[in-house]
Amino acid sequence: MGYEIQTLNNVDTDSNEKIITLWIEHIRREDSEFLFGFVQKEERDFFRDLLKVRGIGPQIGMSLLNKYSINEVKTSLIKQNKDLISSVPGIGKKMTERIFLELKNKISVIEEGSNKNVNQNDKEEVTFIFRDIDIALRSLDYPIKDIKNTLNIIKSEFSKSKSTELNEHKINFENILKEAISILENNDSKFG
Repeated sequence: MGYEIQTLNNVDTDSNEKIITLWIEHIRREDSEFLFGFVQKEERDFFRDLLKVRGIGPQIGMSLLNKYSINEVKTSLIKQNKDLISSVPGIGKKMTERIFLELKNKISVIEEGSNKNVNQNDKEEVTFIFRDIDIALRSLDYPIKDIKNTLNIIKSEFSKSKSTELNEHKINFENILKEAISILENNDSKFG
């Protein structure tokens, strides 16, 4: 079975051998369903925020993120550069005003937050990563008890670490999933 996933232009699909991990947004309509894939979780989350703005549909959201990087869009929101947003086909002046009104405060909190907010964001990010890993391992038919034990081992190792591993991209979905599968495959008797 295959799925059609609409992606941004920044996805490298040239190599058939390359494994690509995408963060998916599944949108259901009365008569159809759509999958949108993003290389970065931040892109997917921002896409979700865009869709909450009245008048912004998935195609306009994808057009904006295809024309400008997420950092360019966020910078334009912070610096009140409305020309950048309104230059995207399908986004007029009124819609640009709505985007600025509804999204600027969210972006400001992220960009100008204190270290406490950054640390809280890191903790939330790690929580989401472990939740997604749990779902992925269950879909691979590992026993639930073994999954819980494995994730507890990894969480314990993570809590002992004093370094900023999340910022160094060591604590991410792919790395933790590989570690979890390695533990599950190599330590079958450990959980018995």
